[in-house]
Amino acid sequence: MQTVHTANAPAAIGPYSQAIIANGFVFTAGQVPFDPATMQLVEGDIKAQTEQVMKNITAILQQAGADLSTVVKTTVFLRDMDDFAGMNEVYGRHFGDHKPARSTVQVARLPRDVAVEIEAVAVLLDR
Repeated sequence: MQTVHTANAPAAIGPYSQAIIANGFVFTAGQVPFDPATMQLVEGDIKAQTEQVMKNITAILQQAGADLSTVVKTTVFLRDMDDFAGMNEVYGRHFGDHKPARSTVQVARLPRDVAVEIEAVAVLLDR
């Protein structure tokens, strides 16, 4: 196993890694809408928060040797399922025609009371 770290995504706020590479796959930790430069929650609604989460996931995948086109599965955690449409609009724009498997669940609470957290599993790119 190999640990992945990039300064272009928020640092881990606990005893975990941004991602782990194992057996040709990248497993990201759940990403929340923190600006990696400030480690502060981005201002705005669910769309703004999802946009930052997708930027964070993209940065981690790139550091690992993958990208959004190689994602096979995501899990989306929402504080409020009423935010589904806004999250889905931003999520869909980032993935385009690529449609990885996905689970979306509403949870009671997320770290630092963010509105959305997303984790991803991707296949490494052939280099």
